[in-house]
Amino acid sequence: MEWDALKLDFKRYLLLERGLSQNSILAYLNDVQKLQDYLIYVNLPLNQVTSKSLQDFLSWIQQFAISPFSQARILSGLKTFFQFLQIEQQWANNPAELLESPRLARKIPSVLSIVEIDQLIAAIDLSTLEGMRNKAILEILYGCGLRVSELTNLKISNLHLDVEFIKVEGKGNKERLIPIGQQAIKYLNLYIKDVRIHQPIQNGQEDYVFLNRRGKPLSRVMIFLIIKDLASKINLQKEISPHTFRHSFASHLVEGGADLRAVQDMLGHESISTTEIYTHIDKEYLQSIITQYHPRS
Repeated sequence: MEWDALKLDFKRYLLLERGLSQNSILAYLNDVQKLQDYLIYVNLPLNQVTSKSLQDFLSWIQQFAISPFSQARILSGLKTFFQFLQIEQQWANNPAELLESPRLARKIPSVLSIVEIDQLIAAIDLSTLEGMRNKAILEILYGCGLRVSELTNLKISNLHLDVEFIKVEGKGNKERLIPIGQQAIKYLNLYIKDVRIHQPIQNGQEDYVFLNRRGKPLSRVMIFLIIKDLASKINLQKEISPHTFRHSFASHLVEGGADLRAVQDMLGHESISTTEIYTHIDKEYLQSIITQYHPRS
């Protein structure tokens, strides 16, 4: 089977069988494209690929300064691809089955302090329509810990503000309910009732909460630019992104004594080990333990 047809079938498999998002599907297809480029380069047919071939491929991509994290993600994508070949194309063997991912050091995420979050939100110009929208965006990013894709895809039909919950669609089209606080509810209502109601909305986009001037859903890049602009206004000396608010949401909950399982559910993490990273970033708490209990403090 030709590569183009094979990748098209793989795309359908990821969408229909695995229920992955468009961003995840694109990442998997990019991984397969890298393998295709390598096999063409070494003149090796796909049906002759072995575990040794894939090890050589992983060594080959290292020359392009691809980080261990990216290498691990590429290998994960290729494992899924060869699983697809076994299931859908009746391949007898899976050459990726026994390959081990590179060892990864757990990276502690950067978070904002409560003061820094307050400063960023205070820097929003509320005299503009976009400012009222941006205020609601930041209150929800920090107040609910959403991924940026969950924010841009948030629907009015999934807002249950009377019972203080919103429903979001996370990775793999998995839905979850997240509590929403009074502050976020207040500014979300102000945006919907005083700003959004007066702007033109393109056909088919009526259910999206956050819209741009043309009445279309905001892009992920636009959310990133809004946050970068605010960071510049307050001269924040940190590299931040929409995801920084998600990290801060989780970190501040854990610091405040929230149950880790509850934080896991709100973040939509499949494994609690992913959530446990936030137990390591409360530096003030760790310092207080040393001060209180170590004989040399």
